[in-house]
Amino acid sequence: MEHELKQKLASLRDNLGRVIKGKSETIHLLLVALAADGNVLMEDIPGVGKTTLAKSLAASIDGEFDRVQFTPDLLPADIIGSSIYNPKEGNFYFRQGPVFTNILLADEINRASPRTQSALLECMSERQASIDGKTNKLPRPFLVIATQNPIEYQGTYPLPEAQLDRFAMRLTLGYPDEPFEMELLLDRMEEDPADTLKPVLNCNEICLIQQLARRIEIEKTVAYYMLRIIHATRNEPRFMLGASPRALLLLSRCAQANAFLEGRNYVLPDDVKRLAKVVLPHRIILENKAKYSGVTADAVINEILDNTKVPT
Repeated sequence: MEHELKQKLASLRDNLGRVIKGKSETIHLLLVALAADGNVLMEDIPGVGKTTLAKSLAASIDGEFDRVQFTPDLLPADIIGSSIYNPKEGNFYFRQGPVFTNILLADEINRASPRTQSALLECMSERQASIDGKTNKLPRPFLVIATQNPIEYQGTYPLPEAQLDRFAMRLTLGYPDEPFEMELLLDRMEEDPADTLKPVLNCNEICLIQQLARRIEIEKTVAYYMLRIIHATRNEPRFMLGASPRALLLLSRCAQANAFLEGRNYVLPDDVKRLAKVVLPHRIILENKAKYSGVTADAVINEILDNTKVPT
């Protein structure tokens, strides 16, 4: 069964590779997040394929998909749902919002008000939504893929630290290399490859993949290695805020998922180093002096990884 699941994951990778050319690392990391049951923030300039990648993943999974275009006038009830009065029967009934799905695409999430953004906090962290004093479980699996443009800030509301901390990883696509961009152009002369994608995995299989990934062994010295990296972010003078315990848990789960996707039943320090570069930087708040001197969280995280002793 496990071998069959890995074959289907390979088919899923091929599906995404047909649509997004030359971005195998980003596609791999997106599959890691899926196997780790983590949410993803896609942060990049417009037009490079963020939304297309999310839609292609949804088309490759036999589950429910919903998309919300975040705008300043969007309300929390537009996302999680609300109670509607039925005058014929004289009672209220709950109308589910788009969050009751398997894959939710939150397009341009930073264009909604903080109040609306916060409606996703409970959903992303606990896989449930509380409405009118009642707790409603979300379908499983549940994955939020949010996009935002890091260039244009006019009319946007920066994501608060509490929400950023609920994203397992932050990914970017960037411009494709010239050969891949030419291939992309030629592939779309007659039809869009994304329109021809067929599901290769169902929801039960994804839940099983997530369970199998959680069983991957993390040896104690590798666990201490992760802990030293997390503590180094908290003791770094250029950071106003270091990584949280949630960051440690998500780093370990993503490392387990990466090992599973690569066919191992144990986590290597290389898994930790690879995933730390996308799991940690968006959770960090730079100290003002460092921020204005051009230092980036990504660069400091790379320094910490270089300076932290790797277990052998």
